[in-house]
Amino acid sequence: MFRILTLCVSGLVLLAGDKNFTPGEASNKVARLEAKLHMDKQSIERAVGAGMDTGIVVVEVKLTPVGGGKLDVNRDDFLLRSDRDGQRSTPYSASQVAGSSVLVVRTTGSGGGITSENRGPIWGGLGGSRPSRVGGDGTMVGSGTAGASSATADIQSGGKQKENPLLAVVEEKILPEKETSGPISGQLYFLMDGKQKIKDIELLYKTSEGRLSVRFKQ
Repeated sequence: MFRILTLCVSGLVLLAGDKNFTPGEASNKVARLEAKLHMDKQSIERAVGAGMDTGIVVVEVKLTPVGGGKLDVNRDDFLLRSDRDGQRSTPYSASQVAGSSVLVVRTTGSGGGITSENRGPIWGGLGGSRPSRVGGDGTMVGSGTAGASSATADIQSGGKQKENPLLAVVEEKILPEKETSGPISGQLYFLMDGKQKIKDIELLYKTSEGRLSVRFKQ
């Protein structure tokens, strides 16, 4: 009989054999960051409890103040980047992940006319700010060398559709934004276009003592 072995390391639950349950950690004088990365569909569904749009990467984080101080937790202090093509992504809000409007990301290879589409939530906010293209407006995704691909983004309104049931799930699990003197945990949701490898992903977190960097291993 096959058994799933459950391990607990530093308060993080790991499932043996799940290649995307890859913990990492970093610390400095003010904060300790522990993080777990979920990249494939099955791993994401287990972490969130529901399916997510193509291109969404989920990172579970735990922040702990160090030295008796407090942390002012802000999701915008996090950044996910890829060594593979230079993509940089800040976290989505709950309404961006599970709102009625969606973002269509079109990726076109420079060597031909093949175009693929990734549908995800709005990049850059629903409160009136203009959504940006992946990799920056008018720029290439990655280094811009031969064979690179470009991506553009368009908003498609959900019209009068009913509220997405995923919204309540994400609102419950997303990392809270507040001041804390103790450990705080939650999920972060990022857009990563194209195929990415775990070893190429880096999570950055900005603190008053500099940035913490977490790398992931399979």
